[in-house]
Amino acid sequence: MGLLTAMIIIEPHIHMYSRTTDDYQAMYQAGIRACVEPSFWLGANRRYAGTFFDYFQLILDFETVRAERFGIDHFAAISVNPKESEDLGLVNEVLAEIDKYLDHPRCVALGEIGYNNITKNEETAFVKQLHLAKKRNMPVIIHTPHVDKLKGTKRIIEVIRSEGMDQDKIIIDHNTEETIPLSRQTDCFIGMTVYPISKLTAKRVSAIIKQYGAERMIVNGSADWGISDTLSLPKVIDFMSSDGHNDETIQKLVFENAMAFYSHSPNFKPKFDLKPMDPKEFQR
Repeated sequence: MGLLTAMIIIEPHIHMYSRTTDDYQAMYQAGIRACVEPSFWLGANRRYAGTFFDYFQLILDFETVRAERFGIDHFAAISVNPKESEDLGLVNEVLAEIDKYLDHPRCVALGEIGYNNITKNEETAFVKQLHLAKKRNMPVIIHTPHVDKLKGTKRIIEVIRSEGMDQDKIIIDHNTEETIPLSRQTDCFIGMTVYPISKLTAKRVSAIIKQYGAERMIVNGSADWGISDTLSLPKVIDFMSSDGHNDETIQKLVFENAMAFYSHSPNFKPKFDLKPMDPKEFQR
């Protein structure tokens, strides 16, 4: 892995709640020095507002400490995930008390929000949270759906335009070759996810960048409970290097564009010089 010792990487979308400390160790060794963890579905729908709040506290506090022990500066994004947006009563309960978590010094964005099945209730929750982000002048991570991705992306763009959102503070995430031409018609950042089976590969990302360039493009691994890889970005670097891309292009994709997007939050001031602790100092 030729470039990995020379290039600092920001992992802009990863769900470390579902990963082990071995993953943090491997990420550090591969050059990842900062990460952002958006709110996501836990594998079963939460039934109470309090379980959302416990989860928010965990990824804002405990994950920050756990990551720092391994030399990685961890930040989070907070929201009601689209997969849990059908119960609007629960959504409203959570949003009524979400401010204190959005105020947390480790919170750098609102997200991920958007669509899962592209339903009326999902859109209501989506718009409510866009209003919240607009009021707070916060960056927003938008999730494009796994099914009917083109339809969902079209609707996302319609909504952010109709709501008058500052597109420079939005990332439309999980794009594929099908949706990138649409997303590029906006001023949003464009997220691409390298994830086995359901999303992109390093080879496909490389081809997309050859076609469109790296401006406003951000790549992530989005590793979670499923078959996924916390080292997706180092592998993208290796593949793209061997596929003819120069260091400047690759650095935009895995560092500079993520830095530009999250720097819209005053809380995003990553420390890239953290050192892993001696394992003997770890405490449960």
